[in-house]
Amino acid sequence: MNRMQSLLIIGFVWPEPNSSAAGGRMMQLISLFQVQGFKIVFASPAQDSDFMVDLSEFDVQKESIELNNSSFDAFIKELNPSVVLFDRFMMEEQFGWRVAENCPDALRILDTEDLHCLRLARQKAFKEKREFQISDLLVEEVAKREIASILRCDLSLMISEYEIELLTTTFKIDNALLYYLPLLLESKAIPDLAKLLSFEERTDFVFIGNFYHEPNWNSVQYLKETIWSLIKKQIPEAVLNIYGAYPSQKVLQLNNVKEGFLIHGRAENAQEVVQKARVVLAPLRFGAGIKGKLLEAMQCGTPSVTTSIGAESMQGILQWNGFVEDDPEVFAAKAVQLYQDKEIWLQAQKNGIAIINQRYLRILFEEDFATQIEFLLSDLKQHRLNNFMGELLQHHTLKSTKYMSKWIEEKNK
Repeated sequence: MNRMQSLLIIGFVWPEPNSSAAGGRMMQLISLFQVQGFKIVFASPAQDSDFMVDLSEFDVQKESIELNNSSFDAFIKELNPSVVLFDRFMMEEQFGWRVAENCPDALRILDTEDLHCLRLARQKAFKEKREFQISDLLVEEVAKREIASILRCDLSLMISEYEIELLTTTFKIDNALLYYLPLLLESKAIPDLAKLLSFEERTDFVFIGNFYHEPNWNSVQYLKETIWSLIKKQIPEAVLNIYGAYPSQKVLQLNNVKEGFLIHGRAENAQEVVQKARVVLAPLRFGAGIKGKLLEAMQCGTPSVTTSIGAESMQGILQWNGFVEDDPEVFAAKAVQLYQDKEIWLQAQKNGIAIINQRYLRILFEEDFATQIEFLLSDLKQHRLNNFMGELLQHHTLKSTKYMSKWIEEKNK
């Protein structure tokens, strides 16, 4: 492979690996492409943030770009990347047509993070107090946009097998356009259980999650209103520590020392916090993708109790790192059992390590991913001929999005 091939990443936000799983995921992708010999430029229209990573430390060039501005056309023409990676479908909508027009031969990859339309349709069903149906997706406006984006790209990276199945069966997307690449862990990130704090040395329950993310905020409300009192009744001395980046005033107001319900905001070191806890609670009632917080729990040797949404696509046929329960009474009972029964706790801990070793190690995916990228770069013309719907959408979208964007640009002048 030509050493100086370049990759342009168009970021929805600047990566914050210590704030969310999405930030960690982006840093993993950067590393995977660097190993393949790519020079990487990360561009985003987002404002700088206090907790963004210093990309120069990772040998990545940082560039600010503007929405609805033809300055991007000159920028990408000069850069002439061999691969462009869109961070979420909104970035492909904004910049995809400009990439197609100015660098038609660049391989276009979409990193979906999670299927936004699935998360939103589930959230809507939840708020309407009804069961989510697959048919909800077909009327979801975001689904039409997201599926169009997937079809326009040459490859979409998916972190959930359930979502791949959904795309291929419900939306009839060709498998050749989808690639399963979950959150990845280095072999050295797998703990030696003997070196971690023991069952006896750990105390308290913990919840951790970025509060910008609606499913996390909803989980904390659910813990507060329903689940925590059921646990507290059986373990009066129990404490629940809640950590998360970007807590709003309404989150902070839930803090209650008397109830042992403590809101701490951002964790300086998330792993440290999770390693000290005895049990992770994650009663997610809607959402999509796979959950970084639950993978982190396994990594910390901390068993968890979650819901079927929380565990979706995470353990394959393996036993969960604790319990998966949707009924709040049963959820609370299992949390108490896990907290008090050392044998069950130790078995759950072992289950978590087995899940990591068999499903999330970087070495399981790295080589195949490199082969896939190389194959697409060598056969892009044929790959696109096989994706007629994508070409069709590219043709029409190019027209509509392009003129909308040009109109906004004129208006802004």
